[in-house]
Amino acid sequence: MGLMQSALETYDAMAGKYVGDYGQTEVLAPISHIVTRADIEIMLDLEGRFISASAVDKDAKKIIIPATEKSAGRSGKKPVPHPLCEQIKYLSGDDAGKRQAFIIQLKDWVETSKHPTLRAVLNYVQRGSLTSDLERADLIHCDESGIIKNGDDLIRWRVEGSPTPDCWKDKTLFDAFFHFYDAQHKTDEKALCMLDGKIARPAMQHPKGVVAANGNAKIISSNDHSGFTFRGRFTDEDQALTVSYEASQKAHAALRWLVANQGINCGGRMFICWNPQGKEIPRIDIPFMFQEAEAKKTISDYSKELGETLRGWRTKLLPEANVVIAAFDAATTGRLALTYYNELIASDLLDRLYDWDKKCCWWNGQFGVQSPALYNIAVCAFGSRRNENHIECDDKVLKQHMQRLIACRVEQAAMPQDIERALVTKCENLQLYEMGMREKLLSTTCAVIRKYRLDKREEWTLALEPERKDRSYQYGRLLAVLEKAEEDTYEKDEKRATNALRLLPMFVRRPAQTMRIVIEQLKKGYYSKLERRYPGRTVFYEKIIADIVAILSEYPEVERDRPLSETYLLGYYLQKKELYTAHSKQENEEEEQ
Repeated sequence: MGLMQSALETYDAMAGKYVGDYGQTEVLAPISHIVTRADIEIMLDLEGRFISASAVDKDAKKIIIPATEKSAGRSGKKPVPHPLCEQIKYLSGDDAGKRQAFIIQLKDWVETSKHPTLRAVLNYVQRGSLTSDLERADLIHCDESGIIKNGDDLIRWRVEGSPTPDCWKDKTLFDAFFHFYDAQHKTDEKALCMLDGKIARPAMQHPKGVVAANGNAKIISSNDHSGFTFRGRFTDEDQALTVSYEASQKAHAALRWLVANQGINCGGRMFICWNPQGKEIPRIDIPFMFQEAEAKKTISDYSKELGETLRGWRTKLLPEANVVIAAFDAATTGRLALTYYNELIASDLLDRLYDWDKKCCWWNGQFGVQSPALYNIAVCAFGSRRNENHIECDDKVLKQHMQRLIACRVEQAAMPQDIERALVTKCENLQLYEMGMREKLLSTTCAVIRKYRLDKREEWTLALEPERKDRSYQYGRLLAVLEKAEEDTYEKDEKRATNALRLLPMFVRRPAQTMRIVIEQLKKGYYSKLERRYPGRTVFYEKIIADIVAILSEYPEVERDRPLSETYLLGYYLQKKELYTAHSKQENEEEEQ
């Protein structure tokens, strides 16, 4: 299937439960209706007499209103009124043509349906007191010439005495307008609908506003007379695509509802992942499982919980259930592009999310082992440093790389090398960040490095491997020891970067030469202070340094000072974690004694 077929299937499956249900972030609209925001509420009695008027809360949910094909896509150039809820300028009389068009259309509907709410609204608008009523309620403001300034404010109706006073919640009104509007087009020519395969009235205009932030952008549009959309390929737009009015209404309503309730906005690009039958689907941009802030995890705990999470999702989703993933973006105000689309069965999606989180994970301070959110990967890799505790990423850059990462995750693809390199390069300046940001950047980078290396069939664990024959890994261990030895001499509130960290860019390019400089500085300036504060710890560090140097000495001398590969960060992180854990345990034991 394609995007619109999947959306159509979703609407048919969800309509019975969610059409008119305001319990969601945004309500699902019935056919021949749109979802929009009202500004003013007018209360009437059944005879159409004015009772009161009030401003609608700015935080109130959007409402369902009936709309014709033309009024839903109106541009403001011609008087094309909505059938019931409408802007002040269509009702006040400032523009006689707009008011008359509204009254004529509403009269036709009243004569067909005899609905009490419609009769009350028609009587009131024909009476012509709307402007004075709103003035008394202090809800309209006029300029010096008497023209209403807030004429674009939309009015919704509440009719006391009606079975459902709120017109935007009245399902009998929804049905009444659908049948009224459908009856007006019974004699229209029919054509093959390329979504559902039925012969039906084709849509002349397709709805806009699938993504609220790009309100005027359409997925399906043809305006060859002005924009040259299809010229050169077809002589008529119907040769490119014919979609029935009903199928178009359903598919667009479903997409808008999905985007509003489940959409993930990254830099202006909207991502959605859903099951057409309405089953819950795990999010594709965050870790497969969440971990409690206070719960520290071991490697085995993480693997166990990850497996349990996978089994839990398999009980919720049938293996053959369909999952749809789509991304939307608007390059212009009038066109909404589908920038990514994928369909796969649920069992494949779950396995791929599991595989990603199993490979792309690392230690994350107090949270234990975690897989970083894709947003964090993109921001850390391509963002710019704003201050020592914040990295900010340009929207255009963010949305492109978020799409790449989502595709990589759901398609079980290898980690892109440029993303891994961007993170490694960022980590060469760890001294620019404060401790929390440094930990986040380093943890994210190590997780990505591990995924990148595992994709190349290399085995990298989350436990320190002191005997690992990897030159860069051992140099990373050495960097951690030299940094920790200096940090142990700091006062409690001292947060300055160590010499080892300040020389990190140089260390990456000339590790042997830089190592000698840092060791010399450490011995001259810090060893005596370290020994006074922690007797015996100097010997402890000297032993680890000697063990590391012994492994490095096995490499030819010409190789020892060559630039390091990214695996130095893995050795650095794991060695430093090991040192902090050992010293914390030692200090706790001393306190207990």
